[in-house]
Amino acid sequence: MRKRAASAVLGAVAVLAGLAVPGAAADETQGDVLISDVTFEGGKNIVVDIYDRTVTVSGTFTHPSGIQDADFVLWRGPAGANPYQVYDDRFVSNQYYVHADCVASSATTSTCSQTFTFEPDWLLTNAHAGTWKVSVQGVANDDSWTHTPEYTTTRLQRQSALTVNAGPEPAAKGTALTVTGKLSRANWDTLDRRGYAGQPVQLQFRKAGTTTYTTVRTVTTSSTGTLSTTVTAAEDGYWRWSFAGTSTTPAVKAAGDFVDVQ
Repeated sequence: MRKRAASAVLGAVAVLAGLAVPGAAADETQGDVLISDVTFEGGKNIVVDIYDRTVTVSGTFTHPSGIQDADFVLWRGPAGANPYQVYDDRFVSNQYYVHADCVASSATTSTCSQTFTFEPDWLLTNAHAGTWKVSVQGVANDDSWTHTPEYTTTRLQRQSALTVNAGPEPAAKGTALTVTGKLSRANWDTLDRRGYAGQPVQLQFRKAGTTTYTTVRTVTTSSTGTLSTTVTAAEDGYWRWSFAGTSTTPAVKAAGDFVDVQ
């Protein structure tokens, strides 16, 4: 039995009949297909700019009869919900209606993968940024299967960018040095990049000839994402801004801007 019949079709039939879906409130284990090591992008968050982005999810599946297929779904919903019945808050893979790419490492174990393409100019909106549950299903060669609706979670994030400019250059020792910058991120609704307002960003300094940055102070971005502060020019070195990130936006550091102090 293909996995669509085992889960998606089962869910559709149950809804039409007004019935509850068996196992919807807990992990569904049928036939003991073992699932492990499921990751998106090798364990990284999914970061999307204003252009289409394709990422890969993979996992290891084991069963005495061997593995024929696997399926991964990104979804959001209450605990116990069935991801195959969540249509408004769900992303399915590019191979959802075909076989996953499964490579056998032994007679019983395979590594299976699928790709997801996120398209800001079509389905992806700013509201989609945040934490998503990962549903995983494995199908054995004898048609037994295991479905884990909430195997793990991953974050879908809006690409961030951070600039810096320190001046004047060169600066006289003991005089005021102004450091400016801007924190922006992808806007999937408007397909451009907009300033990220109200975010704490650290100003950091690295003395020339050293490798470590030290935090000088924290500045909050303006309503348009801009940053500005004044420090005293004391010695040659590099100035940068550093943003720790949020659940919807990845961390980012500006490239250091060197200031010659005379």
